[in-house]
Amino acid sequence: MITLSKISKKFGIKVLFEDVTLTFNEGNRYALTGPNGAGKSTLLKIIMKMVEPDSGTVTLPNKVGILRQNIEDYADFPVLDCVIMGNTRLWDALKERDKLYEVEMTDEVGMRLGDLEGVIAEEDGYSAESNAEVILAGMGIPHEYFSMKMKEIPTDMQFRVLLCQALFGDPQALLLDEPTNHLDMESIGWLEQFLFNYKGTLIVISHDRHFLNSVATHVADIDYETIILYPGNYDEMVVTKTQVRDRAVNDAKSKEKKIAQLKDFVAKFGAGTRASQVQSRMKEIERLKPQELKESNIDRPYIRFIPTDKSPGQIILKLEGVSKSYDDLKVIEKLNLEVMRGDKIGIIGPNGLGKTTLVKMLAKVLEHDRGKLEHGHNTQISYFPQNHGDIVDKKENITAFDWLKNRRPNIYDQDIRSVLGKMLFGGDDAFKKLGALSGGETARLILAGMMLEDHNVLILDEPNGHLDLEAVSALGWGLNEYKGTVIVVSHDRDLISHVAKKIIVFEDNGITVYQGSLDEYLAKKSSS
Repeated sequence: MITLSKISKKFGIKVLFEDVTLTFNEGNRYALTGPNGAGKSTLLKIIMKMVEPDSGTVTLPNKVGILRQNIEDYADFPVLDCVIMGNTRLWDALKERDKLYEVEMTDEVGMRLGDLEGVIAEEDGYSAESNAEVILAGMGIPHEYFSMKMKEIPTDMQFRVLLCQALFGDPQALLLDEPTNHLDMESIGWLEQFLFNYKGTLIVISHDRHFLNSVATHVADIDYETIILYPGNYDEMVVTKTQVRDRAVNDAKSKEKKIAQLKDFVAKFGAGTRASQVQSRMKEIERLKPQELKESNIDRPYIRFIPTDKSPGQIILKLEGVSKSYDDLKVIEKLNLEVMRGDKIGIIGPNGLGKTTLVKMLAKVLEHDRGKLEHGHNTQISYFPQNHGDIVDKKENITAFDWLKNRRPNIYDQDIRSVLGKMLFGGDDAFKKLGALSGGETARLILAGMMLEDHNVLILDEPNGHLDLEAVSALGWGLNEYKGTVIVVSHDRDLISHVAKKIIVFEDNGITVYQGSLDEYLAKKSSS
């Protein structure tokens, strides 16, 4: 159980939440939701006692699993040790025991060793390595990495190890901020099952809608300068929240209409003989006077991609025997592929197998080594890179408005302001310097640029990485409605399910193309 008592936090004049008292109960799994900037990570850090609230207190159970981000602090530790560190009591006992075995044995040392062995037994320390290995394997971490130092394995795998650390040791509560960020679909599925069977208190932040719908039993939503608990998963929360808001708006309108009628009566008979009736109406006006509805902080961007008037040929992209290597590492080998006009393609698979390499070649930002790669007649591509820095140089001393203007020099200023407004850069936000943009703002700026470009093919590499749930939903709608060709790489199953009608799958044994949706592909895979 986790208890918040009268918690408040604001930054400058912006109130995140005020005087919040909440209990997160054992056995429940809470999705912590709200748009970027609402205060989700701040609240989680307050619960972790890494950030001080302006007021209020937090009560935690004794053993809490926390997903940490500081991989550099674990660089010289073996992977298995890093996972076992998740159980602080066990790790401290193991380290002290090892030190005592190096000193001269005395009665006092012997008694202390006995105490430590008791702690290790209580914490299931004699099975610690095998338990850690089960979690590591579930996270898709190769067995050969288990004994290596953290700095010797790929960065995305290091983040997975820190997730394993949070899950290790049967914690009474789990606090997870974006646990799916470095996971492929299979690892996300394993994590979902782990959390589904978890008996403690879970609080999780994620931009993966499918993940939240699969895991959450409750939603703690940061909005209206407070935190509101809803039963059910994310989609159920959205329905309930919308209904509650609509009822409040309709109730306010009804009261305003009634008040207007009462005021007409007062104005008509205020100086006449109906003094008692007038007084009664005035009291009724005061009683009905609606409280001002607080503004919701949820703001969904409007994403619409309009293809150029130039219609492309039937074949958009054609690959014959295309290969790409980095030194001795063969990433793509003799790939044959045809992308047809109107295709909506989702590219999935574990990290490190070449998804980004493929879309970079398709987008003409990376040369292939061998084979033939042809772009069809009138093919015009707009590209969203996984690394935003490939096209948005935050060292440039220019604004978001200037960046868009540079991409389309002949466009009218009002058209730039219009698309910036649709992507939630209202007012002065349109003139934010590139260096001041958050990851989510940078992603929305790139999408704004794509909305202004001439294209009939969209290629997007992990576009949802920094977007909040509302923005990912809007992006899915925009790609689904697009009349051109779409190729999108993502681990977000909700996005791929909503958009793709064809799936390119990267696996250890090669690349396969499946004609059908993600759900159909996964159903076929599970039955085979």
